[in-house]
Amino acid sequence: MLLVALETVLFPKTKSSAVNMDRLELKKVSMEADDESSVDDRFTPIDSEKASQFLDEDDAESQKFLTNGIMKKKKYDEEEYHPGHTSFGMSVFNLSNAIMGSGILGLSFAMANTGIILFVILLLGVAILSLYSVHLLLVTAKEGGSLIYEKLGERAFGWPGKMAAFGSITLQNIGAMSSYLFIVKYELPEVIRAFHGLEENSGEWYLNGNYAVVLVSIGIILPLSLLKNLGYLGYTSGFSLSCMVFFLGVLIYKKTILPCPLPFFYQHESNMSMNGSDALGLYALQNASALASISAANGPPLDPHAPVHSAVQFTPHPEDMCTPKYFVFNSQTVYTIPILAFAFVCHPEVLPIYSELKDRSRRKMQRVSNLSILAMLVMYLLSALFGYLTFYDHVEAELLHTFTKVYKFDTMLLLVRLAVLTAVTLTVPIVLFPIRSSVITLCFAGKDFSWIRPFLIAAAILAFNNLLVIFVPTIRDIFGFIGSSAATMLIFILPAAFYLRLVKSLPFRSPQKISATIFLVVGIFFMIGSLSLIILDWIHNPPGSKGAH
Repeated sequence: MLLVALETVLFPKTKSSAVNMDRLELKKVSMEADDESSVDDRFTPIDSEKASQFLDEDDAESQKFLTNGIMKKKKYDEEEYHPGHTSFGMSVFNLSNAIMGSGILGLSFAMANTGIILFVILLLGVAILSLYSVHLLLVTAKEGGSLIYEKLGERAFGWPGKMAAFGSITLQNIGAMSSYLFIVKYELPEVIRAFHGLEENSGEWYLNGNYAVVLVSIGIILPLSLLKNLGYLGYTSGFSLSCMVFFLGVLIYKKTILPCPLPFFYQHESNMSMNGSDALGLYALQNASALASISAANGPPLDPHAPVHSAVQFTPHPEDMCTPKYFVFNSQTVYTIPILAFAFVCHPEVLPIYSELKDRSRRKMQRVSNLSILAMLVMYLLSALFGYLTFYDHVEAELLHTFTKVYKFDTMLLLVRLAVLTAVTLTVPIVLFPIRSSVITLCFAGKDFSWIRPFLIAAAILAFNNLLVIFVPTIRDIFGFIGSSAATMLIFILPAAFYLRLVKSLPFRSPQKISATIFLVVGIFFMIGSLSLIILDWIHNPPGSKGAH
């Protein structure tokens, strides 16, 4: 009972019930059988002679079980045989949903702090490593006899391995929730301002992002998080993917009509001393016609020498502000790989999607992973490139919010904001649900059900996330910390460690084991190094200071 409830943490984006998790248990089979036949074929009850090829010689009880009569055969089918029903194309879509998240909004910021060429190299590197990690995970699942991430950890290292998997997935989910709430904090005040027709932020309480996050958490997310069945919210992942595709289309379109340099570039370069509201009122453009007048060939150029209230008078050259950089190294570069790792995490969802794949086999699931990661790689590259080429060094950690410095009112961007806000608001309860269930099972197993218990747990989790969103200045810090800790554990360290421990069919000095060992060491060094550099950046450039981006 305890393990079944704990395993629900692996299913935040799938609609499978935790009750069916025991059906995901696999019998140990050979590597060769996995490559040539489907999992469903391997699960079909067979005679004892054929069964002996797949089972250990000393597993007499299992062999006897397979040779029993019709009643035993029926029990085997019900308890262990779990045929998949999801098509190949739908599995690609589901895994793409699992990969896609709020991380796409931070990629332009990452490109601005690495340069185009270095970013592309790192993006391709993280994508290839993610594919290799999925390969290790699929092999380990077959050898370890389970399609549940936490149970693989338990079989590899006992209780510590299980808690490492549980803690990493929980931390990743908390980071995802925080990033979604950051989007609410950034974008909801802009939507309210647009509906009220306000030229600038007037300072009203309902235009304060911190109040917006608290109100949305209490009024919408908390009630949804108390429901026993969140199945009807499962389709929001598909809606989120559609929103991001729409956002990418709008981003490409806006790049084609926006001039360079944009007026607020001069504000940034001149280090102006006026407050944010005055700057927005002075430099924000009201609509596309205003932009067109600026970019007109015969129109008067923007005068960078116009008198401004500036602490430091500096006249940047427009060609310098609109020239892309190919290699960049600065204090923000250390956030790039954690942001990329955060954007590619899908490993807790790989095994559930594998279990539902029709006529499943390891090769077929690897093809699903290849196509999904390739599709997201293209989307990530396009969004990062066009976001960077629109704002260059002035792009913010949350790309969508950067447009507030350009537009006061824009119908297309307003639709994007509404769609993204709806998607992330409905996704938070799905991410919160498995954490709540696991805490209840760990701390209150065997006790009678009480509505006050899930309410208090959900409220505490939301309160913790609200505090993070209110007091952590930018979404960049969430991406950086979670990407270098939980995401690194899920992509690099845990799959490699489980593989080395559970795969007994290969000697340790085999090329496969050596590659996995190198992968594990790289993951450990990356986690320690990136966390150290990020902490040093926080010390030397405290979040919220002028030195922080």
